Amino acid sequence: MGGESMTRTAPRGGGTGTAPAGGGRLGQRLSGLAVALGLVLFLGGFAWGALVYRPYTVPTSSMSPTIDAGDRVLAQRVDGDEVRRGDVVVFEDKTWVSDAKVVKRVVAVGGDTVSCCTDGKLTVNGKPIDEPYLPQGSLAGIKKFGTVTVPEGRLFLLGDERQGSLDSTAHLTDAAQGTVSRTAVSARVDAVVWPWKGTLERPTGFETLGALSRPGPLRTIELLVVAGAVLVLGGGAYGPIAARLHRSRTRTARPEAAGAR
Repeated sequence: MGGESMTRTAPRGGGTGTAPAGGGRLGQRLSGLAVALGLVLFLGGFAWGALVYRPYTVPTSSMSPTIDAGDRVLAQRVDGDEVRRGDVVVFEDKTWVSDAKVVKRVVAVGGDTVSCCTDGKLTVNGKPIDEPYLPQGSLAGIKKFGTVTVPEGRLFLLGDERQGSLDSTAHLTDAAQGTVSRTAVSARVDAVVWPWKGTLERPTGFETLGALSRPGPLRTIELLVVAGAVLVLGGGAYGPIAARLHRSRTRTARPEAAGAR
């Protein structure tokens, strides 16, 4: 009898419950941790984006094909002193348009000389500029202009659709010769998000004249949001899956324990 009692006790103590239950609790903890971390990344990414970027709808085709009429863009909030050649910026100048934001490309900054055209290309500081983002034949109908010296603290801006854009070339007879103060700039366009075109291509034609602007944090924000969404969905799905596996292991272990008896 004593030996029989010991034989029955051993399977009960060593068999079915403790390890699977612990595994199930660990799965639940990991699932909750993944969901919590995912929410932090997801909401943090959106909060960062809302702090750094502003959405704008561009009403005209003066920046086509880079930005078409009606496109929705994200523009990084920047100080005017951060603007570099080649940037597409959002600014407001009442001598251009009353009470409205304008989107144009900076082609020259304070101290530069700019003219059009040399061999069909814009010339800045005596150097023809390659602008691959322009539509084919866009310089054919542009208003030719002689050399303009941009005053310090000001910017010379053009649309990518050079034939019909109301840009600095339309204000050359103004006292400022079509230039705009750096302080008028409120943001720099980083990407076209609706319809989706992605981040703007780098204006590499201006690299020989000086450093270009550094890309904004949009890609990092996108990674945070995507990683957060994956963790939330994955963590939420892992909990039920782990519980189902635990129940399956428990049901499998019970017959084995019964057979041992």
